[in-house]
Amino acid sequence: MKKSDNIFIAGHKGLVGSAVLNLLRDKGFTNLITIDRNKIDLKDSNKLDNFFKNKKIDYMVMAAAKAGGIIANSSNQKDFFLENIEIQNSLLKLALKKKIKRTIYLGTSCIYPKFSKVPIKEESLLTGALEKTNQCYAIAKIAGIKLCEALFEDYNLDIVCLMPTNVYGDNDNFNKITGHVIPAIISKIEEAKKNNKKIAKLLGTGKPLREFIHTDDLAESIFKCLAVNKKVFKRKHKLKLPIINVGTNEEISIKNLSRLIAKLVKYNGKIEFDHKSPDGTYRKGLNSSKIRYLGWKPKIKLEDGLKKVIEKRI
Repeated sequence: MKKSDNIFIAGHKGLVGSAVLNLLRDKGFTNLITIDRNKIDLKDSNKLDNFFKNKKIDYMVMAAAKAGGIIANSSNQKDFFLENIEIQNSLLKLALKKKIKRTIYLGTSCIYPKFSKVPIKEESLLTGALEKTNQCYAIAKIAGIKLCEALFEDYNLDIVCLMPTNVYGDNDNFNKITGHVIPAIISKIEEAKKNNKKIAKLLGTGKPLREFIHTDDLAESIFKCLAVNKKVFKRKHKLKLPIINVGTNEEISIKNLSRLIAKLVKYNGKIEFDHKSPDGTYRKGLNSSKIRYLGWKPKIKLEDGLKKVIEKRI
């Protein structure tokens, strides 16, 4: 990669895309391409083609997606399926048409079967049934992986598929209903403190274990996979499409996560869990040995990352 290369960051205003954009700027890359979704819908392949008609793209990071927490996923299955399928198809067709040097496709740990052996290896894909609460999102992402595989095998298109664990960070969706687990818990506990409530009520039993990665660490892994020599992937993956997990190898229960957030928010009330609400998959920590092989490892500890996120909201 050269600092003058044209890099398209799809979804640059989102949690991951904004972190990638900031990282590339900090590293001195000068030709970063972004698209305002209010002007051009990434699902519209024709408009996307017209936008890039006379523009060169050397690299692309596919950080655009419809994502959300367990309630958002289970109550908006159609939208999570169709929107992600349409965004992926549009962007991957663009990658083929523009002959992009390397595309980073971002998936999710949700793609793996509910009862995968933990830590989950990439080879677990399509070996069992999915978790029902987010299966439409997961199937859409799996379809994207399979399209990447077809483009890789049939057209020799350079694509790397990254499967991050649960991501959190500064530019997150802090809606109490539609947000992922960390921002939703932060918002609920902050609200309880603000309103002097003695009890903060959270979803589920608090028993499931989760692995979390700060978006800045994920951005570093994306940069690593943008820049690494193609021969490294060929040697490691034996000409197969690179599918690479990105995790921290550290798990925490939702109950202990909520206690940690309460400590950082300085909330002294009681935390109660609504056992009638779904828990999702009990455990889905990733085996991230492949990304470690490339020389990446996380730098931000969970407590430090949470502290950083919470302090920015004060």
